[in-house]
Amino acid sequence: MESKTLIHQSVKQQPQTQSVGLLIAALMLVMLLSALDQTIVSTALPTIVGEFGGLDKLTWIVTAYTLSSTIAVPLYGKFGDLFGRKKMLQISIVLFLIGSMLCGLAQNMTQLIWTRALQGLGGGGLMVVTMAAVADIISPAERGRYQGLFGGVFGLATILGPLIGGFMVEHMSWRWIFYINLPLGLLSLIIIGVVFKSANKRNEHEIDILGAVYLTMALVGITLFTSEGGSVHAWSDPQLWCILAFGLVGLIGFIYEERLAIEPILPLSLFRNRSFSLCSLMGFIVGMSLFGSVTFLPLYLQVVKEATPTQAGLQLIPLMGGLLLTSIFSGRVISKTGRYRLFPIMGTLLASIGLGLLTTITLTSPIWHLYLFTGLLGMGLGMVMQVLVLVVQNTVEVRMLGVATSAITLFRSIGGSIGVALFGAIFTQVLQSSLMQRIAEGTELPHGMNPVAIHHLPSEIKEAYLQSFGQGIHAAFLLGGCMMLSAFALSWFLKEVPLKKSV
Repeated sequence: MESKTLIHQSVKQQPQTQSVGLLIAALMLVMLLSALDQTIVSTALPTIVGEFGGLDKLTWIVTAYTLSSTIAVPLYGKFGDLFGRKKMLQISIVLFLIGSMLCGLAQNMTQLIWTRALQGLGGGGLMVVTMAAVADIISPAERGRYQGLFGGVFGLATILGPLIGGFMVEHMSWRWIFYINLPLGLLSLIIIGVVFKSANKRNEHEIDILGAVYLTMALVGITLFTSEGGSVHAWSDPQLWCILAFGLVGLIGFIYEERLAIEPILPLSLFRNRSFSLCSLMGFIVGMSLFGSVTFLPLYLQVVKEATPTQAGLQLIPLMGGLLLTSIFSGRVISKTGRYRLFPIMGTLLASIGLGLLTTITLTSPIWHLYLFTGLLGMGLGMVMQVLVLVVQNTVEVRMLGVATSAITLFRSIGGSIGVALFGAIFTQVLQSSLMQRIAEGTELPHGMNPVAIHHLPSEIKEAYLQSFGQGIHAAFLLGGCMMLSAFALSWFLKEVPLKKSV
């Protein structure tokens, strides 16, 4: 009788294990879609502008998606806690696919910008709800290796994005960078609908509408200020500072509202959790230094090493390869040992060393120096990014799992936006200051750092321009290294909390 029971249990457990594996594969596919869309579009921008015109609106193709997805992230996290992760994941996928289809059908720049915003409303939920959904089905003790895999998917997408985008633009049409989302998204939607069983639902809900309005104001103001400052608007432009004031009013209103709301979107009580506060601050700093400094690597490769955009994407493989390797390795070690504190410490240290070494790159440095230093940077980041999510999920209450996960993603995203703006301002200031010293006043220089135009400058002017360019790049990497060192200092205050054995 006992043997029959054991056989029955093993037979019953096998399909369950298979369904979990199938669901994890579908969630990884969703993560791939989310990460891929952040990089695949960049290679098509010149072609889109060539067809539609509207060069002055070019940045909005990226900003519209970033802005709407940033606004959506905390809302998906909270609504996932209230209404169930499965429902919110399905909604985000459907919105993302509708937006993708309409982007591919756009007939002018205005239509493309608005449909990118719609796509971003769905894209904002893909990554954050996926990470929270993993927490619903995998215990923290086992979650490390899965988080490592998801971190690897993110790194892989960063490599594949420019390559796939470049191939489609060259051999098919730029519209296919959006159409490719449809079959992959539909497949993941079907699998999630069949095998995902979401149990975290509550009967009564008090939606914090006023909090959502204030949060939207804050994120719109801050994101527009950081993305348009120094590019669309000069830093001295009063309109730019009015945008920041609008965001700050939203931020103050949001904090006040969250103290009073019955169901706050981002409960302020979370910040009393030491691990959550530390991980949020570290995520902000890591996002700031990562996106702020790494943004200049493709530009360096194209301007100094005269690489094409596709070649520049290929030459970033050591960075993403290092991230992929240590992300998977750290996840498996954490699942086996139950200890995670060492990885953020080692990761931020390695990333700081990598950024510091990048400041030593000169115009004549061999390319393998860049491969080695960016590889170190990637290895460091692979030990930090997903581990911070795991630490937070392990220490917060189950009812706040989604909102805590979305908050970590939100802080990293805001850090990235501010980092790009801040580092870009410093890079431009150092570049212009150096050019004034090296090149005679009145000399005509390429507008917008166009690599092709720079390569056609007279040899003396080109040499002076590249020297100034190198100084600007060094300043950006130096700031990134200093910021990462502050994250390294914070990582020592993380407390080792035993990983939970159950979901």
